Amino acid sequence: MEKIMYYEKELDAIKRSNRFRVRKLSNTNLIDLASNDYLGLGTKKKLFKKAYKLLQKEGNFAPKSSLLVNGYHMIHQKFEKKLCEYNHFEDGIILGSGFLANISLIEGLVRKKDILFIDEEYHASGILASKLVENVVMFNHNDFDNLEKKIQEHRVENQKGRIIIAIEGVYSMGGDIAPVEFAFVAQKYDAILIVDEAHSSGVIGENLLGWYDYHHLKIAPNYIKMGTLGKAYGSYGAYILASKHIISFLENRAKAIIYTTAPSLFDTALGFVAFSYIIKHKEKLKKKIAQKREIVQSILGVNCESLILPIEIDDNKKVIEIQNKLKSDGFIVGAIRQPTVKKAILRIILKLDVKNKELKKVLENLV
Repeated sequence: MEKIMYYEKELDAIKRSNRFRVRKLSNTNLIDLASNDYLGLGTKKKLFKKAYKLLQKEGNFAPKSSLLVNGYHMIHQKFEKKLCEYNHFEDGIILGSGFLANISLIEGLVRKKDILFIDEEYHASGILASKLVENVVMFNHNDFDNLEKKIQEHRVENQKGRIIIAIEGVYSMGGDIAPVEFAFVAQKYDAILIVDEAHSSGVIGENLLGWYDYHHLKIAPNYIKMGTLGKAYGSYGAYILASKHIISFLENRAKAIIYTTAPSLFDTALGFVAFSYIIKHKEKLKKKIAQKREIVQSILGVNCESLILPIEIDDNKKVIEIQNKLKSDGFIVGAIRQPTVKKAILRIILKLDVKNKELKKVLENLV
């Protein structure tokens, strides 16, 4: 019988546009300038061993059920308390991934009469979640004036509901930091401010705690911080920090919390020890981060705000060719195409475990 190819035409179209993707095994022989393991903690065996010992003490190695049934473990709680203590939030909750965290926040918090104002370049998980709620307004990327204008336009139409603003601390493709004025707008209109700190926690701020820390903001009851363990913390999972009543509301309304198995205990333990490592070694890490940014400035003349360096290529075929050329030289970088970005880019991550001379070599090849 002839095999039925339900999506053959669509796949052919993706291939013709040079947007076709496949899973590829990670090549450990290549120098990694593509992954989000910003601080290089994902290769530190000492942290792995510490997490293993921490889990051994507990005698239970799997979450087994949702957080609200019987899956909430002492390791989850310890990590939540430590995150709250250092980030100055009242309460927190651990989740399985950043994707689930964004689904939880937006699907859970935005009720029928509320309006969600979301940055046009917010992560795909947040954009997907916004399809699940009724009143959604997108504003121009990192444009707080445009946000305020749209709030004024729509607030008159809907006086009874809450205003909820969603931004990222550091944007995953551009590497740019959201201005502090978003916090001022949130306070002016008594709005809830959601900050996706997946790419900012561990990377920016005086204490490497992310966007709120970077802008020296005192945590207010309307502020929410979402972070992941799968980037700077070198593990897997996510967390939401907020006021006690918001966390309680999420426990009761967010389907991605209620109906999913609790996060992996080992990944949570690994995130816990990684966070402790960052706190202890923050000064050394900040110096290394500054060095990477200085290298970019000296070779490319670019002010890199975070550890994400995007280089616009605007040609899907060419960006793959450049990526393959760098592979042949022993390096792996990201070749990002539509729909993730509007125009194709090389995405280079200034990972701290990559030697400075190796970073210089890659950048000099691009000049």
